[in-house]
Amino acid sequence: MTYHITLTDPMNGTRDHEPITFTLPEKLQEPLWWAITSEDQRILCQRLTHESTQNSTAFIATVSFSGTLRMRLDRPLTAAEVGDVAGIHRLPGREKDCFVRLNTGCFDLEMCRGTAQGVGSSKWGLRHFRCLQDNVELLPSGNNAIGGFYGPFFTPENGLINPPEHTLVDIEIVEEGPVYHHYRMHGTIPDGLLAELRGKHFTIDWKFSWNTPWFQRRYWVDDFSTVINGRSVTNKITVGDEFESGPGKLLFDRFAAYGGTRYRAGDPYAEELVAMVAHTVTTSENQSPKFAEFREQLADMASAHWDLYWRMFCRWENVLDETEIRERLGVVRARAHVRADLNERKWHLTDSPVNVSAVPDETVFPGPASKTVEYDSASGRAMIWWTSRPSGAFQIVQRRQSGWVNWGSNGENECPELPVGVDIKTACGIFADNWMQVADNLETPPQVAVSQEEKP
Repeated sequence: MTYHITLTDPMNGTRDHEPITFTLPEKLQEPLWWAITSEDQRILCQRLTHESTQNSTAFIATVSFSGTLRMRLDRPLTAAEVGDVAGIHRLPGREKDCFVRLNTGCFDLEMCRGTAQGVGSSKWGLRHFRCLQDNVELLPSGNNAIGGFYGPFFTPENGLINPPEHTLVDIEIVEEGPVYHHYRMHGTIPDGLLAELRGKHFTIDWKFSWNTPWFQRRYWVDDFSTVINGRSVTNKITVGDEFESGPGKLLFDRFAAYGGTRYRAGDPYAEELVAMVAHTVTTSENQSPKFAEFREQLADMASAHWDLYWRMFCRWENVLDETEIRERLGVVRARAHVRADLNERKWHLTDSPVNVSAVPDETVFPGPASKTVEYDSASGRAMIWWTSRPSGAFQIVQRRQSGWVNWGSNGENECPELPVGVDIKTACGIFADNWMQVADNLETPPQVAVSQEEKP
């Protein structure tokens, strides 16, 4: 039986190493096959073990084409070809908790398990990420991460439980070959103040393919329903991607949403949290050694690390007892709720990219979107996100003083807005001028059709 695969781009454009999958109604054992295009180009196809059955075989390939491409499955690779084929390969890790470091052809990335020490360098996720196109490392220190999720657990209502910093993850290899790697994280979230958020587990699927300028992920969390920021929150989370470049610099200095950006500027909640830290340091009667340690580190509030502010009120840290945490965060919430919706915090509606570092608190809270971008106006470097369902809001930070940049799927006061279980595709490259076209391609994959004919 000869199998023919036809790829059609609904956008009638050009695809760059687009991952395409196809399933054949036959059991084929060999892990790697060649497909041949109508122009006699060889395409490497990797068998997907977990998607194949006793009666069918699934394959994945990364294909560059314009409009339409036709190919046929040809033959398995020889042993010599398998040893010589180009594809995703492992590199030596840099962090002690590194699970895998990959060169995907487009990215040099390092996935870590986390160490649950409660600091930035203990996070699970992608702790290093370098785009090979411009060779710029987006996470040089290893103290931040791409791919963490936070709300509704990292909220004042729940005592600021931070899953990436407070949790270890096990990582399962689902698929691993020269064309495609699929990893699945498994973790348990520490209990916080809210009873309805205790005992929750999560899984995260990460997918990388050869030479593809984007990667894919999906988050699953045990069902939950709670109230955050005075609103009912059922199965919605905050996904947060961080980037860093050092004080005085920004990897990304603009933000935009597809179709125009609607946003409010400033972060009253963060301001209220900082004010409560100052009040707590001077008025709390807590006598614990840990509180004394925090008080000493916060003697100079202006130069203290931001993490120290929220960590003081974190249930996991036990700097303060639970009663004091509830009381003080209750005050923060009440004040922040009022300030967030004051009339002077007007909504801005613009079709132009937003210069986030020029607004109060170097923070904006945009409204609903499924396609967003952060980019560097000088180099054209861009990070583009597409979600299969829109997030109801975002928090975008581009803080030049520290060089820290964030993309988060939460609204005001840490309220999570991204539905659990959506697909997230994230592209990285010199895309500032054509980011909307890239986002459209993320949203609309090529169509794949399989036909068969008897061999002569």
